[in-house]
This record gives sequence, structure tokens and C-alpha cells, in this order.
Amino acid sequence: MGSVGSGKTTLARNLSRTYSMPYYELDNVVWKRHKDEDIRRSDEERDDLLDKIISSDRWIIEGAHHHDWVSRCFENAELIIFLDTPYVVRISRIIRRFILQKLGVEKANYTPTFKIFIKMFEWNAGFEMKSKPKILDMFRQDKMKCLIIKDNRRIDQYLNEV
Repeated sequence: MGSVGSGKTTLARNLSRTYSMPYYELDNVVWKRHKDEDIRRSDEERDDLLDKIISSDRWIIEGAHHHDWVSRCFENAELIIFLDTPYVVRISRIIRRFILQKLGVEKANYTPTFKIFIKMFEWNAGFEMKSKPKILDMFRQDKMKCLIIKDNRRIDQYLNEV
């Protein structure tokens, strides 16, 4: 888990390949993706889909969500990796991603509009100010098995320590 631009999807994709495990993006659990526009799933549909995922033998789930409906992921996870990538790095990644998506070089699950681009900065700031402290507190209180990583380019080193 981590903020926009922290490297969640890249890490999930790489771990999925390395360990031959399916990975799921929480945004795609929340949203039904359509060419013209995304449609939010009902809470029941979303919860049923998440239950189906976590009841399978092996899975990787990535996302920024830390709401109650996601708590089952935390409870069932062998390890939670929190990507605490520096704020400035995330900003540069958001800009780079937008440019690559607009050029058609990088695929997006959504239409990369200027409005979404601006929203990503808002989500990033909100995550830093509100979500991150709550997540770190949740890890401490619930004594979850988590790995907090500042530099996700060195993931192999961290995983070998676990």
C-alpha cells in the first residue's frame, strides 16, 4: 500500500511475476472499468469481489485504501508492504506518468485527463497529511506484520530480511 506515485502497481506487478501470484488493484475492485467512463460498484458488489480475492490461496492486493471494507485484506495478509516513498519522488512520478499516458506509452485503467492529473496531486497531499499517519498508527496498534519501505528500488534487500 502507499500513495499515488509510490510504486504500488509496479511493485505488485513485479512480485506477481516473481512469485507467480495474481495481483489485484483495489481501484479495480471499487470501479468497473469501461471505455467511456468508470462505474462505481455497489458496496455489496465490491465486498463480494474482495472476499472472492482474499479467499483464494495466494494473492497480492495493492492500493491506497485503508477504510473498514479493506480491513479483511490486512487481517488475511502474510505481509503488508507500505511504500513510504518521499513526497517529492511521488510528485515527479505523477508528472512522468501523466506525460507517458498522454503519449500512449504507458497504459492507464482510466482516461488520463488534466482533471485526474490535478486530482492525483490532491490525493497525494491528502494521503501524506491524513491517511499516512492513520495507517502507521494502525500498524502500531494492531501489531501487523508490515514492512515500511522508503526506497522501493531496493525491495529485494528488504524481502530477504523478512
